Amino acid sequence: MDLFSATFNQHQVAPLAERMRPRSLEEYIGQSHILGPGKLLRRAIEADRVSSLILYGPPGTGKTSLAQVIAAKTASHFIRINAVTSGVKDIREIISQATNDLHLYGKRTLVFCDEVHRFNKGQQDALLPAVENGTITFIGATTENPFFELNSALLSRSTLFRLELLLPPEIRLGLELALQDTERGLGRYQVKIAPEAWEHWINYANGDLRRALNALELAVLTTSLENGIRQITLDIAEESIQQRAIRFDKSGDNHYDIISAFIKSMRGSDPDAALYWLAVLLDAGEDPRFIMRRIIVHASEDVGLADPMAMLQAHAAAAALEWLGMPEARIPIAQAVLAISTAPKSNSAVQSIDRALAYVRKHPTGEVPAHLKDSHYPGADKLGNGKGYLYPHDYPNHWIEQPYLPPTIQGQSFYVPSEMGKEGLNPCKANGLKDNK
Repeated sequence: MDLFSATFNQHQVAPLAERMRPRSLEEYIGQSHILGPGKLLRRAIEADRVSSLILYGPPGTGKTSLAQVIAAKTASHFIRINAVTSGVKDIREIISQATNDLHLYGKRTLVFCDEVHRFNKGQQDALLPAVENGTITFIGATTENPFFELNSALLSRSTLFRLELLLPPEIRLGLELALQDTERGLGRYQVKIAPEAWEHWINYANGDLRRALNALELAVLTTSLENGIRQITLDIAEESIQQRAIRFDKSGDNHYDIISAFIKSMRGSDPDAALYWLAVLLDAGEDPRFIMRRIIVHASEDVGLADPMAMLQAHAAAAALEWLGMPEARIPIAQAVLAISTAPKSNSAVQSIDRALAYVRKHPTGEVPAHLKDSHYPGADKLGNGKGYLYPHDYPNHWIEQPYLPPTIQGQSFYVPSEMGKEGLNPCKANGLKDNK
């Protein structure tokens, strides 16, 4: 078999998404915020003056494709490495060769590493000197937040570009180009696609062009001919991509972004948004116990005394989760989320305990007043413990004025009640309780 045949066969075996990778900036789809006319990165690529980069974004948004476009444009020697299999020794050998190429031949070296977040500290440290002195130009691609996963030293020597999910028209454009391309795509096939099928692919791809291309290829190649045409119906499209790509990674920043949106929606009294983010978490397989812990915290932190029933609702949902399990427990969990979202809000509980903790950490611990000390053990009375204590239930309204704070901090206030809900109606407010008795 000659070289051309081997290359052709290998090309045909590759998935459609791989075959359709752009070969130039003109073929690249999406990311106009960093690659549009006049943008810094586009100018750098066109001028072959790309500096070290970190490309960060969800799967299927074109990180690897962009690196290959840069490789095709540059006059530098292009090397692709794997973050898992390339050890420190390999990196040092690459740097050594790059140093020779630069000093002897004036040839620059561009090193691309996909999934760069898998680099350990030793691998990242091995790169630093060469990146810093310009021996190599480094391009790293990652789906993880680089501020969590990469050394600050490597980040400071690289320019970070964030790639966004592709828009529906961009997904459709990518599919149409694949259908038209007779060399790399599916242009040799006669295909007719129902409008509902287009909509399904674009919707379920959720901004991931690779996922949409994989579905298109599966649908076309598995559909029988009818009068010389492959008719792609909604049913076929649904079979080719049966579950929407949910942007959720339990170990990545998207996980924390969704949790943050869920919490802030409850705090912001938006039940629809809170339910939406709850559904995303549940459907993505998040541990419901983790969700319940956040719900319980925010029942107190964001509602608190404005509606004490919110905390009871949260604990009841947690108990229901243990008794029922999923998916039945989704109902009481949703009830707790709705209770928090629709309740009057007060953050007096968290503000009050944080105020008290801050005071305790900055000041000497006060002495317990003698009348409050434990008087139940033998000999306590000889020490004067409990002497002068006034039992509140012996007095009208079960209240009597007496000091409870150490003498050195009498008059210090930590609890500042809100005017919301039941808390606003409670007559027993800080510094005002005596007046209400």
